[in-house]
Amino acid sequence: MCGIAGWADWSKDLTGEKDIIQSMTKAITHRGPDADGFWYSDHAVLGHQRLIVIDPEGGLQPMIYEDTNQKIALVYNGELYNYIELREELENKGHRFKTKSDTEVLIHAYIEWKEDCVQHFNGIFAFGIWDDHLKKLMLARDHLGVKPLYFAERGQSIIFGSELKVLLKHPLVEAEVTAEGLSEVFALGPMRTPGNGIFKDVKEIRAGHYSVFTAYGQKSVRYWNLKSESHRDDETATAEKIKGLLEDTVKHQLIADRPVVSMLSGGLDSSGLTAIAGQEYRSRNKVLHTYSIDFVNNDQDFKEDFLRRDKDEPWVKRVAEHVGTEHHSIVFDAQKLVDNLLVPMRARDLPGVGEIETSLYLLFEEMKKDATVALSGESADEVFSGYPWFHQEEYLNGGQFPWLVNLGYFTDILSDEARLKLQPEAYRQKRFKEAVNEVAFLEGESELEAKQRQMSYLFITRFLPFMLDRKDRASMMTGFEVRVPFCDYRLVEYLWNVPFELKSIDGIEKGILRRAFKDYLPDDVRNRKKSAYPSTKDDAYLKGISSWMTQILEDEDAPILPLINQDRVRAISRGEDQEIQGDKARAILDYLVQINEWLKEYKIKISL
Repeated sequence: MCGIAGWADWSKDLTGEKDIIQSMTKAITHRGPDADGFWYSDHAVLGHQRLIVIDPEGGLQPMIYEDTNQKIALVYNGELYNYIELREELENKGHRFKTKSDTEVLIHAYIEWKEDCVQHFNGIFAFGIWDDHLKKLMLARDHLGVKPLYFAERGQSIIFGSELKVLLKHPLVEAEVTAEGLSEVFALGPMRTPGNGIFKDVKEIRAGHYSVFTAYGQKSVRYWNLKSESHRDDETATAEKIKGLLEDTVKHQLIADRPVVSMLSGGLDSSGLTAIAGQEYRSRNKVLHTYSIDFVNNDQDFKEDFLRRDKDEPWVKRVAEHVGTEHHSIVFDAQKLVDNLLVPMRARDLPGVGEIETSLYLLFEEMKKDATVALSGESADEVFSGYPWFHQEEYLNGGQFPWLVNLGYFTDILSDEARLKLQPEAYRQKRFKEAVNEVAFLEGESELEAKQRQMSYLFITRFLPFMLDRKDRASMMTGFEVRVPFCDYRLVEYLWNVPFELKSIDGIEKGILRRAFKDYLPDDVRNRKKSAYPSTKDDAYLKGISSWMTQILEDEDAPILPLINQDRVRAISRGEDQEIQGDKARAILDYLVQINEWLKEYKIKISL
């Protein structure tokens, strides 16, 4: 795992621009604290920050390949889980390797197949390749978009990098946000529109896409998509297929030259992956280390809600003992969460979901002390249709993104002027219709099946990117890599066509996954109802962010003030608003505090 940066320009000589590319690259030292590297040519300069996971000596970047016919330069962030098989295939085609790194496999794959190289990869990746003889730049991103990649076009310049802060270090890219960018922030929240970089004329390479830039223009290609067809396997074959795919995926994702551990919440997803990984470790006479998160006084503060049915820790202990892991429970108090609220915002260069992201960052910070890589159960709910929204008519027929159906109050706090200019409801509808128009419905499926397929598409392409962004930025801020086996594109392709009634067999969400884990988990763990990522219930947290918001409201220079209904937000901060209280108040205040500090710290110019 690493951070990448680059700049190509077909109209000027860049060999003297070392200070700029170095500044861009150093902005993401946290993504790769182990080493850095730079490459300079007349029309392209590249930078790389390295987090060593595979082949410490041989994986240095930028990596250059040169012979009499070509000169190729690569910067790459990610892991190719099938690099050993790919290397063998390429060797059979006559390629010769000097290292044991997946980076070298990637560059040879490009030499062999050019842009079609992405069709051969199974992994998580974002990379930039400069073909010096053809003066051509290729930017590509993995199937599900696990690894980030942003770019900006400025005249004849293409500026790109792993995070937005890379681009903002370039003098041609300003921290400017238009009405569209603010609509993303206020109308959609952290669940951005794919491809939208929030800042003016900044974009991201979409998941499953690559773009090629030359002096004559740009082309963007979607190399992977979800194809709808009838599912023909019965329930037994389906469960076995899922089990086999997950076993193969976990085995490949345990490959590393640095310690690999596992996140464990006691829920179905992380427990199943932990059990598979634990078995693989036992076969190597090793013990898997696992990690969970908890909060001070959670035993007395915990309250059951729509998403959190029970406490994680008893289940964590149950699974750790069953699998035989060495477990570590990381505990935080409310004040530490308040004190670190802005770290995830700085990690993603955008406001996020507050306390939930903060605790995730703090967890990774602790895990980094013992390891470099972790497995995570992220995305199982999206690809297995595990959320309650998949069977609730209110959400299936809601006519908007399901996670926003009950979040209208997020725009209720806008000022009249901001609401008029941003038109948040209309913006939501526009983006929702765009997403629905992309869905490949299956001829002959019922209206309910079509709605469930639509719901699945929305979660995979609109909600999951937020979850992956959150995990990538929170982990990489600490120089820590998180792998997500449920995002293996083979599994996602297969599950896309498994009917919801089969996914939820046995009358429980993700029933087919529970069957797939039958040989790995005890029945009580397999049948535990879904409980979302833990959140502190300590009243001290709400008091802390309420006080912070009150200070912002009293600062006449606070940049958020023209955008919000100050009287309404003040009432929320004081606990006097009749509609927005408790968890709703926490969510809105978390977000508004971040927006204000984002506008201030990044010195953002607003152009409405």
